[in-house]
Amino acid sequence: MVPDSCWHSNLRSLLTPAQWDIVRREAYARAGGRCMLCGAEARRLEAHEQWEYDEENCVQRLADVVAVCKSCHEVIHIGRTTLMGREREAEAHFMKVNGCTYAEYRRALGEANEAHRRRNKVAEWALDLSYLKKFC
Repeated sequence: MVPDSCWHSNLRSLLTPAQWDIVRREAYARAGGRCMLCGAEARRLEAHEQWEYDEENCVQRLADVVAVCKSCHEVIHIGRTTLMGREREAEAHFMKVNGCTYAEYRRALGEANEAHRRRNKVAEWALDLSYLKKFC
């Protein structure tokens, strides 16, 4: 989960619309019409930024932009999905894709929440966007 201090800022807001189109379309092309997480065929894919966190050096690094189906995107953003009243659907999708039980889902969510709490202890993250060099 993205640290609170990084909420409401995303790659799309840092790039021009034309630059964002290049990045997201490259992810869609790599996906070949399938969700890059669950493998389901999808007529409409959504671009999602994957970030890595170096907590020791306080660096948030863009690792990839992937094309995902709506169901996987709702799992990724489970907090927002819960606010939208779709938590049960997201839970079911997570368990199906991962072949796990509800208890295992809750454990994975707890681990994600713990990482979120830990990352919130960092006052300010340095941003590493070196991933984007391949588009220059």
